Amino acid sequence: MQWRMKNMPLFIIATLLFGLKTYVVYRFMFDLSIENPMQEFILLFNPIASAYLIFAISVWMKPKNQMKYLRWTTLIGSLVLFLNLIFYRNFTDFITIPVLFQGNNAADLTGSFLTLLHIEDIFIFADVALVWYLSRQKFDLTVKLPKRGKIAATAVTFLLLAGNVVLAEIERPMLFVRAFDREYLVKNIGIYNYHLYDATMQTKTKAQRVFADGSEISEIETYLKETSPDQANKDSELYGIAEDKNVIFVSVESFQNFLFDSEINGTETTPFLNDLKQSKDTITFENFYHQTAQGKTSDSEFIVENSLYPLGRGSVYFTHAGNEYNALPEILNEEGYETSVFHANNASFWNRDVMYDNVGYDQFYDEKSYEVTPENSFGWGLEDKAFFEQSIKYLQSQEKPFYSKFITLTHHFPFELPEEKANIDKYDSNSKTLNSYFQTARYTDEALEQFFQQLKDAGIYEDSIIVLMGDHYGISDFHNKAMGQFLGKEVDPYVQTQLQRVPFMIHIPGYENGGVQDKVVGQIDVKPTLLHLLGIEEKGDLTFGDNMFAEKNKDFVALRDGSFITEEYLYSNETCYDRSTGEPLPEENAQACHPIKEKVSKEMNYSDNIIYGDLFRFYDFDQSEK
Repeated sequence: MQWRMKNMPLFIIATLLFGLKTYVVYRFMFDLSIENPMQEFILLFNPIASAYLIFAISVWMKPKNQMKYLRWTTLIGSLVLFLNLIFYRNFTDFITIPVLFQGNNAADLTGSFLTLLHIEDIFIFADVALVWYLSRQKFDLTVKLPKRGKIAATAVTFLLLAGNVVLAEIERPMLFVRAFDREYLVKNIGIYNYHLYDATMQTKTKAQRVFADGSEISEIETYLKETSPDQANKDSELYGIAEDKNVIFVSVESFQNFLFDSEINGTETTPFLNDLKQSKDTITFENFYHQTAQGKTSDSEFIVENSLYPLGRGSVYFTHAGNEYNALPEILNEEGYETSVFHANNASFWNRDVMYDNVGYDQFYDEKSYEVTPENSFGWGLEDKAFFEQSIKYLQSQEKPFYSKFITLTHHFPFELPEEKANIDKYDSNSKTLNSYFQTARYTDEALEQFFQQLKDAGIYEDSIIVLMGDHYGISDFHNKAMGQFLGKEVDPYVQTQLQRVPFMIHIPGYENGGVQDKVVGQIDVKPTLLHLLGIEEKGDLTFGDNMFAEKNKDFVALRDGSFITEEYLYSNETCYDRSTGEPLPEENAQACHPIKEKVSKEMNYSDNIIYGDLFRFYDFDQSEK
């Protein structure tokens, strides 16, 4: 052993330890899917190549500095890996630079963070301890090479990186063009090279606004007019049915459709929403998909307010809060509505205090507007029942008609609920997250039932329409094994995409023709749909969504990872499925998804360009209506 240590430089030992450690974390802690032997080899090869790239720099340093450099780079690299793992367990995604700008959200994540820690995470730092031990002077594992030797050692870096890129392109052609799927990037080039790539993309997108001009917005306007159904086909019997009525929009945190009609030990999870879904005065879209990305709830707000897609990296609420928009609150303000948001969290979370002001909200009732006590708060803060109850007085004080958005908190990861407040048992699986999910869902269901009664008691109900929408998933695919147990089937890409369906219910007191509709729609369609119900025509608006009640709609709902859903097909993970059966289409029929795939890519790019380039500053929405 002593002989080996004297003949093997520490930077080589660190490379092997760090590379193999990272592979094990990829394979068994991230649980990245492996489809073939080539992917397995790349998953092993790329962390070793990345580690060598970093540690080989030490050969150019003086012996004393070599050891210091290797100690700290091993620690920093391990921290990067660890933080990505924690982030992945919550969001099934990897950290991007825009997400780091959302750091002021971290103060509210303490409980969630502790839930995401596992005892085996200690393994991530095992090689750090060994490298620090071996870097002691008595082992003398420094490198003393002539200049030619240093150049040769560095040249190996470029050979390894080139080999990694070539293998990645062979395994996944156009990998860097399909950058919306970060898991493919990490699997093929490694998490450290992925972060370098992300930094490059950040620089590119920051420059995009500087060099943008008004020429592209005309191209996008033409595209939207050509792909949107004719105005005559957008009309429906519901046009203007809610004219001059209040709109109460409830964003129900982390609520997915599989909760409907579910039972735990014979007890309904959501009895109120189950009944509401079937009532004649409620229109329910059972194939409504959330379309959020890394911004989660803020993304759902952004999509609904603007009918634009969220960015693939970070939250628009943070990265582009100062852009020009033609948002729903602004439009309603011009029509005489008072607009407000109710959310019992701190005003700066997701940068809401800045973004809400920019998109035209008149009032933001944040946590300072509520009486929060130890008795009425748990998890992320004020419980939903107290939240709705304390909000009624503010609703009564608003000028009518009003548009008020409520964002609930109780049904939020890690789905903590005091035992005495639980009216349904926990589920029994290997996932603590899924087990608790049903209890907080039941609590929020009870809170919504009370809220409806409180609206009636306050005299607000009859003059309002109430919209309920799930903002994003609550159970990520990190819990697919437990979800498979609950559903009684394997969670493959088709099932995983179907799990992205969330509630969208429009409750219209006095309406008698409601029911469940099976049309495929998404959050991008909410803005034009609400304007349609309110009888407000925005002919000059630029939106990627359509009125859900139109006779003809766009022929797909696109998700940010490149998946999409149509009436006939579902495309996910490079596979085209028959939407009605869930079976992959034979190769000769799978071509049917290709034209739609191109449309999705084009539409996402157009929406991204609007945001990155702040293109609406070049567009006169008022002039375009004339």
